[in-house]
Amino acid sequence: MYRLALSLLLWVCSGDLAACALGLGKRQWTQTLPSEPSGQSQSLLHGTFPPGFLWGTGTSAFQTEGAWDQAGKGPSIWDHFTHPSSPTETADVASDGFARWEEDVEALGYLGVRSYSFSLSWPRIFPDGRAAGRPDRAAVDHYSQLLDRLLEQRVEPVVTLHHWDLPQALQEGHGGWRNATLIGLFEQYAAFCFRTFGSRVRYWLTMHNPYLMAVQGYGTGAHAPGKTGGPSDPLIVAHNLIRAHAKAWHNYNTHFRPTQKGQVSIVLGSHWIVPQRGQVTAANVDLCQRSMEAVVGWFANPIFGNGDYPASMKATHENFLPVFTLEESLFVQGTADFFALSFGPNNLRLSQILDRYNQRVSPDLRGVLGWLRLEYGDQRVLVAEAGWFSDAAVGRVDTMGIYLMKTFVNQVLQAIKLDDVRVFGYTAWSLVDGFEWNYGYSLRRGLFYIDFSQPNRTRVPKTSAQYYRHIISDNGFPGDDRELQGRFPCDFHWGVADSTLQVHFYPYSPQFTDPHLYKWNLTGDGLLQPVSGVLLPTRGAQCTDYLSIKGHLRLFESTGASHYRFALNWSLILPQGDRSSINTEALRYYRCVLTELGRLDLKAVVILYYPTHRAPLLGLPQPLHASGGWVNQSTIEAFQDYAAICYKELGRWVHYWITINQPNRLLDAYPSGEDQHRATHNILLAHAKAWKLYKKEYSAQHGALVSLALHADWTEPANPFLESHTAASQRFLLFELGRFLDPLLGGNDKRDGRGSYPGEMRAYLEERARAKGLPGSPLPRFTEEEKEELSGALGFIALNHFNTWLVAPYPQPESADSSPNAFQRQAPDHGCLLMSDPTWPRSGLGQALVPWGLRKVLNWLKERYGGALPVIITEWGVDDQAPMEDRLRQHYLRSYLQEALKARQLDKVNLQGFYLWKLQDRHGPQFGLFRSPHYQSHAKASVAAYRRIIDLGGFPKDNVTGVCRTRESWATCAICARICENKPLFVFGMCLLVTAVMLGALIVIIIIRKRRARVYGRSRTRRRRSVGAPVCPAPLGIKCQPWERGTMRNVADRTQVFHCQ
Repeated sequence: MYRLALSLLLWVCSGDLAACALGLGKRQWTQTLPSEPSGQSQSLLHGTFPPGFLWGTGTSAFQTEGAWDQAGKGPSIWDHFTHPSSPTETADVASDGFARWEEDVEALGYLGVRSYSFSLSWPRIFPDGRAAGRPDRAAVDHYSQLLDRLLEQRVEPVVTLHHWDLPQALQEGHGGWRNATLIGLFEQYAAFCFRTFGSRVRYWLTMHNPYLMAVQGYGTGAHAPGKTGGPSDPLIVAHNLIRAHAKAWHNYNTHFRPTQKGQVSIVLGSHWIVPQRGQVTAANVDLCQRSMEAVVGWFANPIFGNGDYPASMKATHENFLPVFTLEESLFVQGTADFFALSFGPNNLRLSQILDRYNQRVSPDLRGVLGWLRLEYGDQRVLVAEAGWFSDAAVGRVDTMGIYLMKTFVNQVLQAIKLDDVRVFGYTAWSLVDGFEWNYGYSLRRGLFYIDFSQPNRTRVPKTSAQYYRHIISDNGFPGDDRELQGRFPCDFHWGVADSTLQVHFYPYSPQFTDPHLYKWNLTGDGLLQPVSGVLLPTRGAQCTDYLSIKGHLRLFESTGASHYRFALNWSLILPQGDRSSINTEALRYYRCVLTELGRLDLKAVVILYYPTHRAPLLGLPQPLHASGGWVNQSTIEAFQDYAAICYKELGRWVHYWITINQPNRLLDAYPSGEDQHRATHNILLAHAKAWKLYKKEYSAQHGALVSLALHADWTEPANPFLESHTAASQRFLLFELGRFLDPLLGGNDKRDGRGSYPGEMRAYLEERARAKGLPGSPLPRFTEEEKEELSGALGFIALNHFNTWLVAPYPQPESADSSPNAFQRQAPDHGCLLMSDPTWPRSGLGQALVPWGLRKVLNWLKERYGGALPVIITEWGVDDQAPMEDRLRQHYLRSYLQEALKARQLDKVNLQGFYLWKLQDRHGPQFGLFRSPHYQSHAKASVAAYRRIIDLGGFPKDNVTGVCRTRESWATCAICARICENKPLFVFGMCLLVTAVMLGALIVIIIIRKRRARVYGRSRTRRRRSVGAPVCPAPLGIKCQPWERGTMRNVADRTQVFHCQ
């Protein structure tokens, strides 16, 4: 009994400790994966792969070789499956790889890969499937030539013995893999291949994705041989495939490994699955684990685990699942020298089979690799197939394929670097377009495009091939993550930006403004009743009436920032849009805000017009909006009048004026391109008039600078290998930024100069108009007088930066209707389509967090407009859903400021300020530095992070704070800060101290006087005894009266003392 138990224990745990750890894969869903400092595991990881990493690509024989009945080849089950009575697409020629294999080797050289995975055609080598007979010499020579050429090119061959194309003779004679006879036949075939080609092959793969062979070939019938048997058929087929693989492995291990030193494995396909809606409950995790066991675990458990099927499969298929004997389990277990994984669309399409688990399939290669390590131990892993597909119509421009490849490859890098998975190779599938099984030629997976209508089958690299070549050349995703050390200048703007400042007239103190006298509780009702006929004197309104101002600015001051940017409310100050009705109370409120900022030694940046970007009024006074808003030229003069009032009433306290915030986003509210161009024209003229007005009448007195603030996202070409995408990216920047800055500053096109829109923009619109049959460009032109007014009307460049986009040309409409209206409905005026890179980290609201985008947009501005004008980032922020510990915002605040410092110090951009958006969240956590529900404000963790950077002045090497500003030094004093936080307590304490000092002084005076009185009494007694006669202060010759007699003691005032007679 003891020996039986011991042998069972050895059976279960022999070979690998992973056999005793089955089920640990569940931790993949419950553990917190290592990630970036921001806490975002889905972001792109920069780094390189280990030295000697096996970068490769691959093909399968049936999909690409063609020559289906040439050079002695016998038919395969897939030949038979695709040749029904009514012909459909076949692989008879496919990519013609049998004849054009040298072109394939050239394609490998173009990519620069280190390995090439291909399969041998069993029916080509042995037409009847029996290795006991004579092999086809042409087939053997073909594969020998291919191997020799690969080795000459220093490309490692990775050879698959069986990739689904079973000889039709074995299907007809034995019933295919359902018959255990094929186990021995496969071993003979494998032994022949090992013997014939093994000296040139280090990596063997016995078969490719046996799961699909069993389920799709003998269960659903979707694949060859198209059998739809009972529920036991796929289970029996899988059982035979596992045993056939084990036979081949043992054959190699016994007869060929000692001399050839190769390694043998089997390619197992897998999907990845995550709990539905992110609900990581024990029940959902168990369902996910069962789903993985039902696909990859079905084959991996016997080979890499305990030599038997997963317990969940046994419970599900107890009546149909074949049973391994003890001897078979020991024979199967451990029959792989590394784990070969297939991860692609064929497995991820299994939604119908996986629906019963009610979980969500996910294309997360890192998740699979991590699960394999937990479930089966520290195996070496070869990603033997990875990639996606595209529609045949895509051709060679497979832009989405680039980002899917980027995602998959980076997920492998994350698995290596963060999860310690020992991946030693990656196979991008496939080398060339081929016959995609039951999808025929409607889908493509190749890195090289093939036009199947052309007989020459030329291999043309797709853009994804160019990208893969780039990855291989870089050995991954190198990046310089080192922080730049240094400080921003002392006059750098450390700011906080808000939108339109809310005017809170209430609550305010009525103590000095209400003239009435009140009687309280006269009738017992507890109410105040005014006394009629009695009016008390009142004082004028004061800023202290607005109780909200100090509280609001106290929050801002606590951030350590020096500049506060906020906007005035145009429609509140001028409800009618003109001087007929001026809200003086609103102006007084803004004046109080500005004076309080000045008292705190803080600087104000004020926006005149802050568009709301939504209907109905877009932030305009109602009469102006009703008359057409910015499409109407009358708004220009109205804005100038409004600016004049603000300059006059508030100008003495404002250091920087912004006329209009984000006019390029305001244009989105206008539906037609013509309206957008007209609105742009009028906005620019309104800004120029306001700028000129300030320069002429107020600049000498107040010295502020005036600008407008543009929304400045960065753009990258979606497909960096296409000129059309690069042109679209630059065109988008011209429409977003150039159309506003070129008329003011001039651009690269010196022919147009200042006062003109970008020449490239005008040329594009003219060409577009001609294509639509229109007479000319819809872009207006400025008059000479307007050009003069616009020229140089900018004191600094103000940018609001939040996002980075991928840009591609907008796809042309498929409809035959080429009318202008049809075109206009489908494409914006700039003709650009915006997308996002799936490897970029994203915030909760979908903002792409790409710090280097800020540096690039700053450099674009410097290259186009020079570096004379200062540049200020007047808005940057990221929404963080954390209520208080906003780690995401802290991480990216530091990252974006690093890029700002690099732009300033390394690129010599004249950057002079950075403003964080925004001060408070009123509702749920988003962009605010403070969470302020129900008017109770609480500082988030990012406040301290921002203040620390401000105190340091950036990222200095010495970490010394308070170098620049005495105000900051004072603010960082712990005692001073404590006093500021507890002003009432401090005043009360000072009062107590003064009172105590006064009481002490009074007590001392009383004590001193009493002592002097006692001394005086003793002295008087002694004098009476010695003199005996009274004296009086009287002039000479005058007698003292009785009541004047006394003894004089004090003669300090030089009074003469005479004896009275």
